[in-house]
Amino acid sequence: MAQKLYNMKAEVKQLAEMIASSSSIVFFGGAGVSTESGIPDFRSATGLYHQEFPYPPEVMISREFFESNTEEFYRFYRKKMIHPNVKPNLAHLALAKLEAAGKLKAVITQNIDGLHQAAGSKNVLELHGSVYRNFCIGCKTPHSVEIIGETGVPTCNCGNTVKPDVVLYGEQLNEDTIAKAVQHIAEADMLIVGGTSLSVYPAAGFLNYFQGSKLVLLNKTKTPYDKYATLVIRDSIGQVLGEIHTHCSLF
Repeated sequence: MAQKLYNMKAEVKQLAEMIASSSSIVFFGGAGVSTESGIPDFRSATGLYHQEFPYPPEVMISREFFESNTEEFYRFYRKKMIHPNVKPNLAHLALAKLEAAGKLKAVITQNIDGLHQAAGSKNVLELHGSVYRNFCIGCKTPHSVEIIGETGVPTCNCGNTVKPDVVLYGEQLNEDTIAKAVQHIAEADMLIVGGTSLSVYPAAGFLNYFQGSKLVLLNKTKTPYDKYATLVIRDSIGQVLGEIHTHCSLF
């Protein structure tokens, strides 16, 4: 560990020491990881739930709405769910470096923005899918994000509608992705949970599979799991991980 470690806040220093003594770390993240890149979340004061739309966001990105009002679905989806100009922040970059160093075994994310991969992370489990993957609901042909276009309903060459490969309200999470996430968490000696209120299930229930000795919760607000954590840090996830990245030889 580098000499500058003593300049850190006590709780950040403790996190750095925990990382240094771990060999199988898993990161489980939510919307708060990407808000620092400029992507709005749903539940904060400036989130999508507090903006004015013809319908509540959970209605507009539901499977039922996609099927019954496809054009309006895509009008909202283009405006609020796709963010082509955003860049990875310090949290994404630090996690990618931690994986490259061999300590971080997997990133499990509830986000659909692809920023972990853009930062360089390789083993990313996307619980809710990705805006960068799309498929034809008829012939199942995969399509890149470019097919979404700027207006109208995107269609495949076969004539059927193209759907984003994201988990909409009313749909189930991918069973294979869930199984892999549970396995990684169960095998980890350290679990870092960041940018999530841990109030949405079934994802929040993943913490019940953790059998390691070091559970870290890094979130700006309280979570139902704070009392079970080894360490709780209520601060910017980008600043905390970025500080460790800058001052420690862990990455």
